[in-house]
Amino acid sequence: MKGGGGGVAPAKRRWRGLAIGVLFLVVLSMLVPLGFLLGLHNGFHSAGFMPLQHASPSGDRSSHIDNLVRKLGPTLSKDILKGFVSEAKNETSSTNATPKSQQKKGIPVPPQVVLQPLTNRNISRVSGKVGMKAGVDESEGLCELNYGSYCIWREENREEMKDSTVKKLKDQLFVARAYFPSIAKIPAQNKLSRELKQNIQELERVLSESTTDADLPPQIGKKSRRMEAAIARAKSVSVDCNNVDKKLRQIFDLTEDEANFHMKQSAFLYQLAVQTMPKSLHCLSMRLTVEYFKDHSFDKELSENYSDPTLQHYVIFSNNVIASSVVINSTVMHARDSMSQVFHVLTDGQNYYAMKLWFLRNTFKDAVVQVLNIEDHSPDYYDKATLSHLTLPVEFRVSFHSSDNAPATHNRTQYISIFSHSHYLLPKLFKNLEKVVVLDDDVVVQQDLSALWSLDMGGKVTGAVQICSVRLGQLRSYLDESSFHKNSCSWMSGLNVIDLIRWRELGISETYWKLMKEVSMKEGSAFLASLLTFQDLIYALDGVWVLSGLGHDYGLNIQGIKKAAVLHYNGNMKPWLDLGIPKYKAYWKKFLNHEDQFLSECNVNP
Repeated sequence: MKGGGGGVAPAKRRWRGLAIGVLFLVVLSMLVPLGFLLGLHNGFHSAGFMPLQHASPSGDRSSHIDNLVRKLGPTLSKDILKGFVSEAKNETSSTNATPKSQQKKGIPVPPQVVLQPLTNRNISRVSGKVGMKAGVDESEGLCELNYGSYCIWREENREEMKDSTVKKLKDQLFVARAYFPSIAKIPAQNKLSRELKQNIQELERVLSESTTDADLPPQIGKKSRRMEAAIARAKSVSVDCNNVDKKLRQIFDLTEDEANFHMKQSAFLYQLAVQTMPKSLHCLSMRLTVEYFKDHSFDKELSENYSDPTLQHYVIFSNNVIASSVVINSTVMHARDSMSQVFHVLTDGQNYYAMKLWFLRNTFKDAVVQVLNIEDHSPDYYDKATLSHLTLPVEFRVSFHSSDNAPATHNRTQYISIFSHSHYLLPKLFKNLEKVVVLDDDVVVQQDLSALWSLDMGGKVTGAVQICSVRLGQLRSYLDESSFHKNSCSWMSGLNVIDLIRWRELGISETYWKLMKEVSMKEGSAFLASLLTFQDLIYALDGVWVLSGLGHDYGLNIQGIKKAAVLHYNGNMKPWLDLGIPKYKAYWKKFLNHEDQFLSECNVNP
């Protein structure tokens, strides 16, 4: 038994030695390729230095670089590989050209090379407006050379962020709110929880009072850094990610609901601003009314010119003092003979005295201005409930769907302004006149209009600019069984030449009120009744007379604006409102008397 046991022990020792040897060979086989890869096969010399007399020749080093590039080749672009290899060769050639005095001392081992893909931002573009930097900021990361890469697009279209501090504070507040509930549940993090809560309250108070960077308090930088440090500590605490995710989703839902609320509120306020008179204009009307009753010396009339048919009579329906003033001023400034011009401003009782004083205080060359209160001139045989109040030209937005499956962006929309009920009182209000030109109060005249008085309209009742993109046939669903020509074009108010003699002969006003009773229950009844009333009775004015769309269209041609005789600001964005399109306001504001005392007192500055 003893002899047998002694024979087994030497065998075990032999097997153990073989196992250790195999393990050593395995480790060695792993270390040798690693050494070649790291370039350690060139020799192990003093730490940090290697004598050049033992260094490998340039061909060996270049082949070593080529091997590295070949191994990494599939992940790199060809341009990068060529540039890297050429740099390595240049460096090798410069090393071989080192003087012998320096060869003895040695040079440091070259540091590890980091390969960076070249992007459009890495290359300085001579033809561009701005020269790009030669390198990429390490904090911004590396852009991928892929078509449509967001990183490249961001670099090429980088713009300076406005109010970046406010946006950063909002982001910090969003993240802090997400982490706070989870941190508050951990008893050991009471201090951090109180700190987060305090920072959240401070930022909420700051953001409630500030909307831009200029509104922020001076110490906001310290508060932002404190919040950032608190958020970093909160992220280092191990919390349940599900809780944070739920809170983020809750905040997102609340933010979405808040955004929808503000969109609806914005739409409501937009319509409110469009349909109501600005505070400054209301102040102007009240101040003028009070001043009128203080001093009656302005009350003077030149009635002999008001009904002279040989003069040029212009009619304006308006309850806006400065709007009607701009129309008259722009017309007179471009007139060849202002002495032959008479303007009739029809307004309501509320603005009558303000209008009267304004046009008595201000002169418009040799032109005469008459102000009428339409509430005092409404005939008895019309519907007095309807005509007792001034109604301005009605504006309609007509939209057409290109096809059933087409997106909403392909819809075609036209803005059309049409006569109101008050326009059909013209034959009775001006019984002695034969022809008048009606101007809306949202127009600006840029040329002499005297040529309109010599137009031969061939028996037509009114001259207007026609819009044949909207025909009666396209509105047949609203007209039902009414008799109409489907190819008849719609027309625009703004600038209209009216033959009052022909109007009275054909009984246009009576026809309109008859049609109003037939279509009174339909949407846009005034629009439909006016189109049917003047069917085949419109004399088409040349399109160069009027350019419409300055109250809604941002894309009008500037050259077309300068050539047009009349600019029509039809749409919601009138030039006297803050909502007006800025680049079109200059054509309107230059005819406003900014030095008037009442304008400055009421802060009227459209």
